[in-house]
Amino acid sequence: MPSLLFCGPKLAACGIVLSTWGVIMLSMLGIFFSAKSAVLIEDVPFTEEDIREECSLGDHKRLISTALLTYRPQIFECKNPPQNIYGLYNQVGINCFIAAAIYVGVGAVSLCQVRLNKRQEYMVT
Repeated sequence: MPSLLFCGPKLAACGIVLSTWGVIMLSMLGIFFSAKSAVLIEDVPFTEEDIREECSLGDHKRLISTALLTYRPQIFECKNPPQNIYGLYNQVGINCFIAAAIYVGVGAVSLCQVRLNKRQEYMVT
């Protein structure tokens, strides 16, 4: 029967420690990004277009008559810069929570390796 053991006891213990720290740190960062902490603004990947308030023409239908060119009232759609930045904060927070979930998986694999290593110690070959 093939063994599922692929790392030693020290590497498995190191994986548990690192994954525990990763889950704690990334969960806290996810919470702070979701709360839109101003201290973390440098870590939000916004561009110049996200800050600038631009209005674009949403509905530009023209009524063309035979001799007269008339425009309907133009409906403008404006981007709200704070909402753009808040959306980026939320996206980074979600990314942190996803990375924390990956660390939970790594910790579970490391815990299984620790248990397999302990069982290997008691087996007689």
